[in-house]
Amino acid sequence: MTSLTRRRVLTIAAGAAGALSLGRSGPAFAQAAQATETPGREAHGMSAFGDLKYPADFKHLDYVNPNAPKGGTFSLVGTSRAYNQNFLTFNTMNSYILKGDAPMGMERTFASLMSRASDEPDSMYGLAARAVRISDDGLTYRFLMRPGLAFHDGSPLTAHDCAFSLNILKEKGHPIIGSILRDFEGAEAIDDLTVIARFKEKRGRDVPLSVAGLPIFSRAYYSKRPFDESTMDVPLGSGAYKVGRFETGRWIEYERVKDWWGANLPAERGQNNFDVIRYEYYRDRDVAFQGFTGKSYAFREEFTSRIWATRYDFPAVRDGRVKRDVLKDETPSGAQGWFINTRRSKFQNVQLREALIYAFDFEWTNRNIMYGSYDRTHSVFQNSDMMAVGKPGEDELKILEPFRGKVPDEVFGEPFVPPVSDGSGNDRSLLRHASQLLTKAGYPVKDGKRFTPQGERMTIEFLLDEPSFQPHHMPYIKNLNVLGIEANVRMVDPAQEQLRMIDFDFDIAIQRFGFSTVPGDSLRSYFSSRAAATRGSQNLAGISDPVIDALIEQIVAAPTRPDLVAACKALDRVIRSGRYWVPQWYKASHWLAYWDMFDRPAQGKPKYARGIPETWWYDPQKAAQLERKG
Repeated sequence: MTSLTRRRVLTIAAGAAGALSLGRSGPAFAQAAQATETPGREAHGMSAFGDLKYPADFKHLDYVNPNAPKGGTFSLVGTSRAYNQNFLTFNTMNSYILKGDAPMGMERTFASLMSRASDEPDSMYGLAARAVRISDDGLTYRFLMRPGLAFHDGSPLTAHDCAFSLNILKEKGHPIIGSILRDFEGAEAIDDLTVIARFKEKRGRDVPLSVAGLPIFSRAYYSKRPFDESTMDVPLGSGAYKVGRFETGRWIEYERVKDWWGANLPAERGQNNFDVIRYEYYRDRDVAFQGFTGKSYAFREEFTSRIWATRYDFPAVRDGRVKRDVLKDETPSGAQGWFINTRRSKFQNVQLREALIYAFDFEWTNRNIMYGSYDRTHSVFQNSDMMAVGKPGEDELKILEPFRGKVPDEVFGEPFVPPVSDGSGNDRSLLRHASQLLTKAGYPVKDGKRFTPQGERMTIEFLLDEPSFQPHHMPYIKNLNVLGIEANVRMVDPAQEQLRMIDFDFDIAIQRFGFSTVPGDSLRSYFSSRAAATRGSQNLAGISDPVIDALIEQIVAAPTRPDLVAACKALDRVIRSGRYWVPQWYKASHWLAYWDMFDRPAQGKPKYARGIPETWWYDPQKAAQLERKG
């Protein structure tokens, strides 16, 4: 029925402004980065392994229409969030701290040192910085600023603002940002046009890319107010858009800055074409769909298979006023599932966690609730070459052998995959196996009720903040009850849900995440021991394993793409052996519906992003035809 891409999603793209970025390490990176420049000379861009598609004199990105017209409004229900942004409401305009619930899209109001190219895995090109110089050891990055930059109020934007922004984000930013910047030592401006960023030895591979993609704030603006305050005051921005009209918790508009200094730079030309980007907020998916059919907003990515299969037959679809598209998703699909909070003693037994996996009948759920639209998720690197398949090859064994005896033996064999049921919703053989696992783990049954080894009733509470996902829980809860486990869904409002997730105050909660094609430092936030103890981190399961920590560091330090892939496969095997989550499902495509008032580049979307709304534009003629058709 629903893919949680719109729910607990963090789109993690290396160097993307406003999104979570990834990592890499030390001298190996220095070598790769220098492949794009002669040491000491200026480079117009940078990437994790040093390969850039676009030359220094490129005019625009290949996937845009450089002559796209400006104008019109693009309205949508948001589909991705970053840091403290919330899908269902907002009560603060500060999007880069832990406090409060910020609106989606705030990242559009801030510029960064460099801008990502979405047709390359991790490359970035100059935005506020016209160039970068990288030291031979890869630990010092000198960003050379463009002259004449300004914030939205006309005040100058200089290297001093960049240094202030990076340092304040490291000190007081959201914990996810703090985790990403762990290997960033600090920044200083030596004049108005030069900011120097310094990094620790063995730093994350993509930490410099992350730094280059973070927002630039006004030092003067925050000299008069605290940075870490939750407030509805609109911060002074520097990006292609600024905050326009809004109604707290219901909708917000971002207005294009008509004289923005970055509009005609090669990395930005042909993008940011709408005069207004408007986000609508709904607390209920069915109500949100009705809003789309009534043209309350114009673009919708559909995540509910029931609606996609049965409800796109309204008059506007039949007469062509609303178009539907399916776009291939070529990015790693990552992990989605019920994550088990192992900080709680009742979930610390791996056999118990495996029993919970066996109790979920994906085949029945997919056929009866989700119209057969999905495939089963197995891996944290699903839909990518980093996913472990079959027995480990020589490259993986070389990585894993030092940990033999410290990890389960299965790590050296076939990786764990969830069982395939008979599709009945009550597969007796799977439930029998789950019951045997529970008994073996010391969770006995008395009078049909399951107890913990400490003699307490075994209960599970699923945390949820919207009703549309309840149907997926009900058959799962039914099977858990068959096993003697008392399970229920706890519905909470979005603000409470976010607070409980920050404090890890739950038994089991849903999470979806996907890593870029070059994962690195961000893995620490999801799987490291340090993140398990960090409030607000993405390590919901509380994974704390020195082997996993060590494998993450090998990924971060991988000198080549093949080394990276091998280390990711090794990590995948160890994580899957821990049974930290009940895998759900994925699909490698985007379901799109939109009122026919837009146009887009003939060459289609960029490989690693939808390119919507960035590369689309408003078509007045199509809009006029819509009006004539009613």
